[in-house]
Formats: sequence, structure tokens, C-alpha cells
Amino acid sequence: QVQLVESGGGLVQAGGSLRLSCAVSVSISRMNTMGWYRQAPGKQRELVAGITSGGNTNYADSVKGRFTISRDNAKNMVSLQMNSLKPEDTAVYYCNTRSSWLGSSWGQGTQVTVSS
Repeated sequence: QVQLVESGGGLVQAGGSLRLSCAVSVSISRMNTMGWYRQAPGKQRELVAGITSGGNTNYADSVKGRFTISRDNAKNMVSLQMNSLKPEDTAVYYCNTRSSWLGSSWGQGTQVTVSS
């Protein structure tokens, strides 16, 4: 069973930055994909950014140019650098890993609140 622990959320003013980190309990080198999702009140959970085992990345249109996802195989961590934050980025952010042999796993989520 894979355990994911997110950290780095908090309250920030619009235009500010936050860095989210996700510590994974197993080696991430065998994860097919890793990603960050978010869910705002009353809305569905959506993909924010993803990264493959080969390092290919994809982003939601709403965060392109502002957010950067990265992975550190040595530390078994995936991070999300969020710059130029907007009030509409306010949500609970979840880390996700997907593996053909371990399935899909989720963290408990971390709250990000951006004030205007």
C-alpha cells in the first residue's frame, strides 16, 4: 500500500507563491505517473499538473506558465511550485500516484487559500 503525505499548503495573498510537496512511502521510480489535483468547494476534483516516469509534464490551461511540477526520485517526492497565485486557485490540493502494479493512491490533501 502506498502512503502519500502532502505539505506546504497555507494562506497566501494573490500574486504570492507556495510550494507543495508530497512524500511517497515507496520508490517513485516505478510510478507511471504522478500528479496534483485540486478540488474547490462545490466543484469536481480536477487535474492541475502531471508528470510521467519519463519526465513529461502536462498542465491544466488555467495554471500553465504559473505552476511547475517536479519529481525527485532520490527523495521519493513530487512537488508543485505555484507562482502568481490567484483567488481562483483556492482549493484542497491532492497528490496522486499511479502504478501498473500498485494502482492509484491519494494523499489526504492540503488546503491552499489565496486571498484577494
